[in-house]
Amino acid sequence: MSISKIAVYGAGSWGITLSRLLHENGYQVKIWEYSPEVVQEILAIREHSKVLPGVTLDDEILVTNDIAEATEDVDMVLVVVPSHTVRQTLEMAKPYIPQDRIITIASKGIETTTLKRMSEVVSEVLGNSDRICTFYGPSHAEEVSRRIPTVIVAASSNHQVAKEVQNTFMVHYMRVYTNPDVIGVELGGSLKNIIAIAAGGVDGLGYGDNTKGALLARGLMEMMRLGVKMGAEQSTFMGISGLGDLVTTCMSKHSRNRYVGECLGRGMKLPEILANLTMVAEGVNTTKAGYLLAQKYEVDLPITNEVYKALYEDKDARQVIRDLMTREAKPEFDSHKEIYNTG
Repeated sequence: MSISKIAVYGAGSWGITLSRLLHENGYQVKIWEYSPEVVQEILAIREHSKVLPGVTLDDEILVTNDIAEATEDVDMVLVVVPSHTVRQTLEMAKPYIPQDRIITIASKGIETTTLKRMSEVVSEVLGNSDRICTFYGPSHAEEVSRRIPTVIVAASSNHQVAKEVQNTFMVHYMRVYTNPDVIGVELGGSLKNIIAIAAGGVDGLGYGDNTKGALLARGLMEMMRLGVKMGAEQSTFMGISGLGDLVTTCMSKHSRNRYVGECLGRGMKLPEILANLTMVAEGVNTTKAGYLLAQKYEVDLPITNEVYKALYEDKDARQVIRDLMTREAKPEFDSHKEIYNTG
């Protein structure tokens, strides 16, 4: 099936940005948005001023609150709603999505109630697991909407589907790679948000580059440790959706997750922080999921555990850093334990 018409679920900053890109690339685009107020604003001024001011949508792009209208006669569905609403959104859309349609997921996160990755949620609801592709990478909408060069990974167990998605999104300012390791790409793009909260905490506390560099290195190690235990390839975490997304999210002024951590470092409490956000910080829910996955798979994730305590148990950010720094001394890599023990 050749792709010509695409439904985009979600008119947040990333949904709007990708819709513009796809329209520029010659595709017919229809956006479904849950909020009638957001739909009305976009119809009136062709932008969502709250999340991406100044970025306008072409009049040819349909924007609707009717998910059936948005989904009718499309070849691909692009899911860009917050991760905790993916299941509900797809359950509403299911009657209108034929089994042979490609479902591309740009929503990053892990479902806290089931601990399922987004592709697992999609497969569970729609049942067409060989038509699912994950679309992750370091990609702030604020930059992509300005056509700043960006690289993304299209991950699918079906190589032909990954290639279709790759070809659909490739433009002069977005390069897309394919990857068969769906588990690794999804975990990389999700778990890095936990480390980004910790990185924000470092900034909020006024610590420096030494601390941030160490955090990124050890955070990447945690992502690898859990990912490999869950069936991912270790090399994926050194790629675009692993190291690339980790560095971007931990360093960027655009990162909502880093901002949450910065506020924690300054002494603010989570309810107050979330009340001031205009968009979802996926890392807050992902931290809970990561904490539970660590227990399920019996993996040591000290940074994740401490971020969880800061978010959900009101632990002081300075004490979080102190407790991480004063843990039992050990070799840098688990593989070194055997070397030292044997000689």
